Amino acid sequence: MLRVTTASLCSYCQRIRLLVPNSASAFTVTSPNKKPENQLTVDSLYELSVDIRKVRKFKAWVLSEKSSYVSETADVLRDMGADTAVIALILETHPEAVLCRPEDVAAQRDLWVSVCPNKRELMGIIEKFPASFFTLTHYSNQRDNILYLQSLHLSNRIIGKLMASAPQSFSRPVVLNKEVIHTLRETYLDLGGDEGNLRIWLQKLLSQNPFILLRPAEAWRDSLGFLREQGFSTEELLGLVSSLRASIAELRPECMQQALAFIEEAFECSKDELKVIVIHCPAILYYSLPTLVARFHGLMDVGVSMEQVKESPNVLELTTEIVLYRIQKLASYGYDVRSGSLDVVVGTKKDFEMSYGKLQLRQQRPLFNPVAPLRSAED
Repeated sequence: MLRVTTASLCSYCQRIRLLVPNSASAFTVTSPNKKPENQLTVDSLYELSVDIRKVRKFKAWVLSEKSSYVSETADVLRDMGADTAVIALILETHPEAVLCRPEDVAAQRDLWVSVCPNKRELMGIIEKFPASFFTLTHYSNQRDNILYLQSLHLSNRIIGKLMASAPQSFSRPVVLNKEVIHTLRETYLDLGGDEGNLRIWLQKLLSQNPFILLRPAEAWRDSLGFLREQGFSTEELLGLVSSLRASIAELRPECMQQALAFIEEAFECSKDELKVIVIHCPAILYYSLPTLVARFHGLMDVGVSMEQVKESPNVLELTTEIVLYRIQKLASYGYDVRSGSLDVVVGTKKDFEMSYGKLQLRQQRPLFNPVAPLRSAED
């Protein structure tokens, strides 16, 4: 009896599958509390090879909107050089794009072309930042901000990067960005910067930290005022602003005070020595007190001395796990960090690999003839 029932059920399921067209759009799951999907939208996306399941999982509401412009959006992207795979990827990542009116998308395209005339580069940006391109609100603010930044003779490449990475900066009124730029200009000149190099300095800051325009002008003044009180010269402050990639506007004086007080006590150093340490490792100002405490004590736990950390404070930029891994890797080639300098440990992964490679190279060369060729694996 059970076998007969199972067979009948399977036969019924097969008949149902035959009745369903071979299309992702024909089967729409809806719950009583969920709006029904727009069948035309689903079909159009399916024809473009968009993964409907992915859209349903993350942006299901888009499929329920009454109006959509799937083919029109695809045509605009195709005109800019996007192939079928790129179009599908963009619409899977940011399906809201199909809800934008064609005339608005065309206007947005013209706006972006004004800073990125190369279609290939523009499509590369849209592929990485589709949400930025299809943010069609505040069009007039976007246009005004572009014109203002261009009036400063900033590189269109930098402006395009800002539009992609920090679209909020362009959606707000241009007067707010003017205020921040004015504060940056005053800061640079007050710290001894040259007017002739202002544009290059601004471009560097904006490229390093695209969100700089979103920081209140008052935050710059508060942070710099605190550091002045700590005895940093104008030249040193300018170096700190550049080294911290404009993140100095994100730092609160009370947090910087806690970090400096801990470093001064942990390193048993004077105020002048503290300044030197900060200049060599500006990130000390950026890390929270718990992070600094954990990293310092982590170094002490693996046998590194306070004097070594004091001489190479940049080691505090690395997590304890990374430092421990590097120390162990160096030890495998006979280099004892505890009796040497930490300079070989600090830096990026690439920096460390170069230092590690030099130690490995020295070990492979015969001590009696340092210019002898390296031994091969076959020797």
